[in-house]
Amino acid sequence: MAQLYLQSDIEEIARGIEDIRDKLEGRTILFSGGGGFLGRYFSLVIDHLNRSALATPCKLIMLDNLITATAENDGQAGTEGVSFMEHDIIEPLTVDERLDYVVHAAGIASPYYYRAYPLKTLDVGITGTRNMLEIARENGARFMFFSSSEIYGDPEPQHVPTQESYMGRVSCQGPRACYDESKRVGETLCSIYHAMHGLSTNIVRPFNVYGPGMKENDYRVLSNFGSRIKGGRPLKVYGDGRQTRTFCYVTDAMIGFMRLMILGVPGETYNIGNPEPEVSMLELVQHVEAVVDRDMETHLIEYPDSYPGGEPTRRCPDIRKARIHLGYEPQVPLRAGLKRFFDWAMDIYTGNP
Repeated sequence: MAQLYLQSDIEEIARGIEDIRDKLEGRTILFSGGGGFLGRYFSLVIDHLNRSALATPCKLIMLDNLITATAENDGQAGTEGVSFMEHDIIEPLTVDERLDYVVHAAGIASPYYYRAYPLKTLDVGITGTRNMLEIARENGARFMFFSSSEIYGDPEPQHVPTQESYMGRVSCQGPRACYDESKRVGETLCSIYHAMHGLSTNIVRPFNVYGPGMKENDYRVLSNFGSRIKGGRPLKVYGDGRQTRTFCYVTDAMIGFMRLMILGVPGETYNIGNPEPEVSMLELVQHVEAVVDRDMETHLIEYPDSYPGGEPTRRCPDIRKARIHLGYEPQVPLRAGLKRFFDWAMDIYTGNP
């Protein structure tokens, strides 16, 4: 499994929380979605800290039903202080350990997969969130909910970069509604538990996180590009290619998530991402070409039936709150992150999806 990650990235994340890592000494974390991209990073960072920095190990209990993960990605079971439990969080769960942090990151986040599992997507975002909140309430644990930048929908230009206070412009019946609305209801549940039960809840809205460990067949733009480049095939860009995004390399995102888990102001919501540069998909192709040092044939195509259309025209975070409250500041420029990712992808990807 080590080949799926860059050890230097894990060490970089650990350095990014060096000033607050004592808050993990002897603590126990319950993490849903442990077999996913971000869950596996959490397990590797905790393993690294337990081996190199923490006098009293931190325990990390990873949950996943493996519906979109695979058995070999089971939260890095066997690493120091990390255990794995196969469980569908839609079903109630009892945990014997006393918990200090509960992180609900389970979700079907790839548009390809939530198009295939719309009801499951709703259930994990609503029922799953309620179950995890109950576990946190029973333990008096801090709770962090992974929402999404998708809850903003397609913001008007005056709301880009987008602040956490923006209420969103989302269709409840659109092709992405099962995911968007599940996250919006999940956020509502968090606010209710904070208000009614005094639970320390935080909501994180990630913006386009990428890096080594992304599944080749998750159908997101960078993993898609990596597979097609490895296979010597033209790149495919949906729509007219003018839709814009910002991209956050996984080390910056993980530092933000872990700082939020520990330092977040109870009841608050935070954007975590890199606000610059905001690039169109056609501009992204140019950055990728520079990184892989080759010109790529690029085709603009219609959205396939398996991939939901209606995506936002622009997506760019305002991260002022995270800067002030968490001391969060992304460090990895776009091309440097793309270089790390594509160097890794060219070794790992098969070019077959």
